[in-house]
Amino acid sequence: MEQRRSRRWLYLLLMVTVALGVGIVLEKGLERTGHASETYEELRTFSEVLTQVQKHYVDDTKVKDLVQGAIRGMLSTLDPHSAYMTPEMYKEMQVETKGEFGGVGIQIGVKENRLAVISPIEGTPAHRAGIKAGDFITKVNDEPTKDLTLMDAVQKMRGPKGTKVNLTIQRDGTADPLAFSLVRDTIKIESVKFKVLDNTIGYVRLTQFQEATGRDLARALKQFKEQKVQGTILDLRNNPGGLLTAAVDVSEQFVGNGKLIVYTKGREGKKDEWFSKTKETLEDSPMIILVNEGSASASEIVAGALQDWGRAVIVGTTSFGKGAVQTILPLGDGSGLRLTTAKYYTPKGRSIQSTGITPDIVVKLQTQTVAKAGDKDAKEAEPKTAKAPASGKDPASSKPADEPAHKNGAASLNDAGGDISVEDDVQLQKAVELLKTWKIFKELRPAA
Repeated sequence: MEQRRSRRWLYLLLMVTVALGVGIVLEKGLERTGHASETYEELRTFSEVLTQVQKHYVDDTKVKDLVQGAIRGMLSTLDPHSAYMTPEMYKEMQVETKGEFGGVGIQIGVKENRLAVISPIEGTPAHRAGIKAGDFITKVNDEPTKDLTLMDAVQKMRGPKGTKVNLTIQRDGTADPLAFSLVRDTIKIESVKFKVLDNTIGYVRLTQFQEATGRDLARALKQFKEQKVQGTILDLRNNPGGLLTAAVDVSEQFVGNGKLIVYTKGREGKKDEWFSKTKETLEDSPMIILVNEGSASASEIVAGALQDWGRAVIVGTTSFGKGAVQTILPLGDGSGLRLTTAKYYTPKGRSIQSTGITPDIVVKLQTQTVAKAGDKDAKEAEPKTAKAPASGKDPASSKPADEPAHKNGAASLNDAGGDISVEDDVQLQKAVELLKTWKIFKELRPAA
């Protein structure tokens, strides 16, 4: 039976190779047949290796497992964000976009070729335990993460509410590894929180970018207008991203209509551009954006756009640098492929990938301060800003794999049971001081 399955897989590989060769000839002409021949030779080598493993490996093997392992290995050579999802993983991803999730509340990515915490999610087990943005996860349940893909790490940290997971953390400035035993919980989402500081400054914190984030932000800004605030602080610290369209919705409320917000560029050099469309914008009052190493993806799009248009002063530390576009591609057997297909660029053509957004004013946190700005969803995965569903819709208009349905809307920080302290947050303190200074200089009048 197993030999029959093996022959079937080899037959399928051969058919794919033949189809690939024919496709190249039809699309590119006879001069490209050399590429088809090269592809065939490599696939023939692969089929030979598969056969030898089946015949001689010390333990029994399943062709399906071998092929899936080969696919994972192939994608791991591309970049940390491209990955294969089994039918079970792909189905779970689709379910997760519509509800709540069980996990510990960590948004992860790859930095310096290591598994890194982009952001702990506020109010979650990871946040309460003291895990910080910039931490490196070296072990999950005593298993080293060195050879784990992001998807594998995600799977190991997810689980039902009430179950435990042990993480070993390496933190810069700490000689010995830190051990955390976390009890998984259900994570609820609230992407927009706001408050008026000193009766004059509107403070709004975006914890992630969801489908309704732009609309909820508009409600908060409306209240700011009614209270006649004289400056605005947009806090994007520890915001790991979300929907590209939500990033555009947020940006356009500050830069006005018809402005380029972001563009993507793929391998063929094709550019896709996103422009602001709304005519309802916040008055041209002074504005500060707070970012840190936990600000990624959609957060960097917003910060980069407003920085390029001279609409806001960026304060904090350099952002994460996640500027690659992942497209979710469904496969015929119910599995899925997450593939990096393009990179993001700011209106002035700056690449976000690996460089991040550099603040206009660098302010590092003191050891006693904590920037609580990360209510991300419970899926411990990298931020994705776009996906292509089976229908072929434009990726920018679709939900990413880690974006759940929005439920709560904008909330006052006090109503949400949280608060902020300017005195305990040097970055926020600097933003408030800058806006107050801005007002002082504006009111200066020359002597008669």
